[in-house]
Amino acid sequence: MRHIVKKLPQYNFVYLGDTKRVPYGNRSHETIFSYTCEALDFLFKKGCVLVILACNSASAQGLRQIQQEWLPKKYPNRKVLGVIIPTVEAALLDNPKKIGILATQGTVGSNTFVKEINKRNRHVRILQQAAPLLVPLVESGELKHARTIIRSYLAPLKQIDSIILGCTHYGILAHMFRKELRPNQRIISQNTIIPDKLAQYLGRHPEIEKKLTTKRKLDFFVTEITPTNKKMAARWFGKHIILRKASYTD
Repeated sequence: MRHIVKKLPQYNFVYLGDTKRVPYGNRSHETIFSYTCEALDFLFKKGCVLVILACNSASAQGLRQIQQEWLPKKYPNRKVLGVIIPTVEAALLDNPKKIGILATQGTVGSNTFVKEINKRNRHVRILQQAAPLLVPLVESGELKHARTIIRSYLAPLKQIDSIILGCTHYGILAHMFRKELRPNQRIISQNTIIPDKLAQYLGRHPEIEKKLTTKRKLDFFVTEITPTNKKMAARWFGKHIILRKASYTD
């Protein structure tokens, strides 16, 4: 969200972090779908017209069903976008021969990145690696052992041309990944890709863009307020930021 707001500061944004139930990556498809629908209900009731699932597990395991079944029945005039297809498009720009994918267990298990890459280029060799320890590290803010863990996850991916950081949490660690990779190995990080892709999407869809409110208002909700997420919010958006607890029963 920080990078999206920087790219498109004129719009109103509502952030919702499911801090009580993160990470999603080790949960079942049914649970991820249910949690994601609860979050969407909350955001749509707050007046959101367009929602970005800034979670690869939700994008991989829930987006298609949400777009094809859930939205038409409940919110036919709202839009939900994911982060996987824009990431794949960016990863293939340089025609890599070998792509590494680092993601949560759920995203790796879904094979969504592999399927989307193969739709566009069947000649790319794809190596996937689950990295379940990184999300808890980022959520806790305790990163002193992160480079050691990153190094171990990257060990099977040494011969890749590009690596997709297939979880939005991993972008926070991009500088650590850079230190463990060769200069000619490209890092595909969603925090730099998604803002540009969103701007392009709004340019292609003026019928959606004109529905967006442009008062530069930011609202932040989490399902559990902790000292750590308050500290992280203040670091990224300033000490004036107030986190409010989201209630799905309102």
